[in-house]
Amino acid sequence: MYAMQKITPFLWFDNQAEEAVNFYLSIFANSRIVNASRMGPDGPLITVTLELEGQEFYLLNGGPQFKFTEAVSFFVKCETQEEIDEKWEKLSSGGKQKQCGWLEDKYGLSWQIIPPILGELLQSKNPEKSKKVMNAMLQMTKINIQQLKDAYGD
Repeated sequence: MYAMQKITPFLWFDNQAEEAVNFYLSIFANSRIVNASRMGPDGPLITVTLELEGQEFYLLNGGPQFKFTEAVSFFVKCETQEEIDEKWEKLSSGGKQKQCGWLEDKYGLSWQIIPPILGELLQSKNPEKSKKVMNAMLQMTKINIQQLKDAYGD
């Protein structure tokens, strides 16, 4: 028996939930469809529970009443520049690239593609180094780990 997470993000799509599921499955390797409901055996998808990298999402084709905003985003921890580059390019394809590691995918959902080292450098005990890292980050769209390290210095 499948045990559902206690808290699961619920994403309301107009009518692109199935397309979005396939898009997200193509980006996150450790992902799967947990279950799906259709209107009739061959009808359109109504709801789907999707698991991306261990995080469960519930998607609904609910109609055009609601749109996503940047007030909610999904934070993706990327350990390497290669992973940042890959996730950034794939998730932003057809969407919008924004400042400081933020992007909006083609469905309007906001994502942050961030390496853990950014938080480490920003929390330095040396406020001048942290400030340099912050200033470097504010100049970026996609986060560049080497540029952050260069701004931090020795």
